[in-house]
Amino acid sequence: MAKQSGRMDGGGLLGHRARFTLSCYALLLLPVSALILFVYVPVIWGMSGSLFEFEVGGDPQWVGLQNYLEFFTTDPVTWPSFAHMLFFVVFAVCVRLSLPLIVAKLIYSVRNERARYFYRILFLVPIVVPGVAVQLIWQGSIYNDAGLVNQVLDLLGLGGWKMGWLSDPRIALFMVAFVGFPWVGGFEVLVYYAGLTGIPESVTEAAALEGCTGVQKFFRIDIPMVMSQLKLILILTIIGGVQGFENIFILTQGGPGFKTMVPGMWMYLNAWSFQRMGYACAVGVSLFVIIFGLTFLNMKYFKSTEELEGR
Repeated sequence: MAKQSGRMDGGGLLGHRARFTLSCYALLLLPVSALILFVYVPVIWGMSGSLFEFEVGGDPQWVGLQNYLEFFTTDPVTWPSFAHMLFFVVFAVCVRLSLPLIVAKLIYSVRNERARYFYRILFLVPIVVPGVAVQLIWQGSIYNDAGLVNQVLDLLGLGGWKMGWLSDPRIALFMVAFVGFPWVGGFEVLVYYAGLTGIPESVTEAAALEGCTGVQKFFRIDIPMVMSQLKLILILTIIGGVQGFENIFILTQGGPGFKTMVPGMWMYLNAWSFQRMGYACAVGVSLFVIIFGLTFLNMKYFKSTEELEGR
């Protein structure tokens, strides 16, 4: 009887585990289905659509790899737009991996806890402002012909330097990059601050005993200990820089001429202005391949803190 009871208890336990496992899979069914429907299906549709030429509501015509050949060989906008994209990505990487980290270090170095909390909130508040609103403010209130920049030049007696900051082909690209000055985003500051607070106190004390303080400690201890955060910001910055075009759409729409055109903006124009959906899909798939490749290289060769420590 005891053996039979043991078998029943064991069978009941196994049955409970099986029901629990099935319930977990059942709970995952809805989000996985939504992921497949709204993420993977559009991606597959875009990849297949890149092999056709069609407009919205029209009949698709098979063209094979012709859209890709045109994009990479005969389209005069392709390579200048990639050059502009590379400029924006490199610029964003340089400022987001440096300035927010310096600010986070300065906040972390403040001894008063209330002051640190105040500064964190101060840099966090701008995140609440929508990015579109920020771009519109720069376009209409700062770069406008009667905007802040030209008014300051008038006050300084430098009226001869006034110009259309977003309409001059010589400087439009740099003016778009300058939007967001001083480029200290609250998200990056908080991420770096969290990494700095995660540095073990024993490491800080050992560095102090060895005389490693100040700037020397920042480069030899702090930066290696926040490599995981640097890796995260680098990945997000590259992805956003390659696929992004919202700021270009709001500020210049790729102009003047094509002086600020990027591939994402060119994809949008081909899809909705020129009604070349297949060609736009080919541009989008090309950007997907680039992002995937850069992310893979980043994950493979950019070591996080845990990898540097050999964990």
